[in-house]
Amino acid sequence: MSEQATACPACGAPFPAKEKWDGWGFEYKSEATFLGLPWIHISFKFRPNRVPVPAKRVIAIGQFAYGIFTLSQFGVGVVSISQFTIAAYALAQFAIAYSLVAQFGIFIHEGYGQLVISLNELIAVIR
Repeated sequence: MSEQATACPACGAPFPAKEKWDGWGFEYKSEATFLGLPWIHISFKFRPNRVPVPAKRVIAIGQFAYGIFTLSQFGVGVVSISQFTIAAYALAQFAIAYSLVAQFGIFIHEGYGQLVISLNELIAVIR
């Protein structure tokens, strides 16, 4: 059986030539640390049960990510560049943040974008 085979032709087992198979996609974790935290985690990976593996480090890059600096589709971080995010400082399409630049967002301190509103204004509108 080829090591490159993605499935067994007889039974359909995924990646039969590998001793241990833990999912589809790409994942990288740095061994370097910063204040005891791993430095970089890049994850565009799904486990065999199709659950995504979130990136979680100081610098987190992936479809789902959380860390100090995040670059993701769905992110939680201190500084985040994402499609959807919750962060202190955000550049996003949809965001909830202390300060943000977003297409749609809710901010506490300041925000810029197409449709952004401060949390205080939102609370006043709801009342």
